[in-house]
Amino acid sequence: MFGTPLSESDPQMEALINRDVERQRTHVQLIASENFVSRAVMQASGSVLTNKYSEGYPGKRYYEGCEIVDEIESLAIERAKALFGAEHANVQAHSGAQANMGVYYGLLKPGDKILGMRLDQGGHLTHGSPVNFSGILYDFVSYGVDPETEVVDMDQVAEIARAEHPKMIVAGYSAYSRILDWARFREIADEVGALLMVDAAHIIGLIAGRAHPDPIPHAHVVTATTHKALRGPRGGMILSTAEHAAAIDKGVFPNAQGGPLNNHIAAKAVCYAEASTHQYRAYAAQIVANAAAMAAAVAGEGVRVVSGGTDNHLFLVDLRSVDDDLTGKDAARLLSSVGITLNFNTIPFDPRPPYRASGLRIGTPAATTCGMKESEVAEVGRLLAGALRGRSDARVLEHARQRIGELAEAFPAYPPDFPGHV
Repeated sequence: MFGTPLSESDPQMEALINRDVERQRTHVQLIASENFVSRAVMQASGSVLTNKYSEGYPGKRYYEGCEIVDEIESLAIERAKALFGAEHANVQAHSGAQANMGVYYGLLKPGDKILGMRLDQGGHLTHGSPVNFSGILYDFVSYGVDPETEVVDMDQVAEIARAEHPKMIVAGYSAYSRILDWARFREIADEVGALLMVDAAHIIGLIAGRAHPDPIPHAHVVTATTHKALRGPRGGMILSTAEHAAAIDKGVFPNAQGGPLNNHIAAKAVCYAEASTHQYRAYAAQIVANAAAMAAAVAGEGVRVVSGGTDNHLFLVDLRSVDDDLTGKDAARLLSSVGITLNFNTIPFDPRPPYRASGLRIGTPAATTCGMKESEVAEVGRLLAGALRGRSDARVLEHARQRIGELAEAFPAYPPDFPGHV
């Protein structure tokens, strides 16, 4: 069985993979939580390390034969600590949600109160959604954004914290385009005796590239994913002070997870090395510049950008500025038909439910990886806005489809002969 190529052992699966390679190559990818990994990351994540079971941590495993994966995980840990200046790193979390779960399990008890960002104003499922483990096991209270500025109101955060006395404050988001005041969050946490956890899943790559303010000097713990702007494999990570290291490690294993994914840990180590270069810093700065340029282009076409712009890699648009009847779901499907891949998203104080929503979330990491700069992403923004406004005009949509195809071909994710697997 070993040695039989995918084309022979499972041609149906190879065909499906190749079809998605073609989708990735022929669309402009604007999903803020996606990116294209390097060949080196792909090779590590697709390596024989997937074969090894290794419950536990380096030097303390429950299986034999872990000498090499101990070295690999230790290398990933040291690279993460060096890249982010953290005292401790846990690289076993399978995802950002699992990273958050590991922190909650390690540092809190079921029923403890946590203050996090409202889901309908930019927060994440693991910040207290009633259908998520976080909302089921913990007592979440929420802060939000100012109705006028659509920016987090730090006075409101302080007021709620003083009234509720949470055990933990979560600063972070999945759909928010402005910079959070890490120092003020820590000041509030200290005042009420809470731990400060920063969920940096969306911005950890920008932090690594010095293109965004660093929360690590202010937070007790920082959770993140490795597959967004950081451009690594799908997975999670936790950075913390040494004081909380043992509790967090226990929260991940054995509390939340079993055996680690050694192939993905190796790929994380590769992406940490890639993110430590001067080239990566230039790339991270370009992501931010591209987001600002695209947001300005969209706004210039009369589509309202939530909070008036962006300071990071993403922004939200309010589709009601195009048409009161246009939902996010319909808009996302329309744009997919012309070659623009993104996702619909609620906006602050959205009157629609999440599955229809009134907004779109737009991000620039993947387009930046493909080599696009301000002029190209601005053109994509104008084509996007034009397609929304002219969605009933076949000529407008065909023009957008043709031009997006040309841009995708000029700035491809992968070369035409890329096999989609290693």
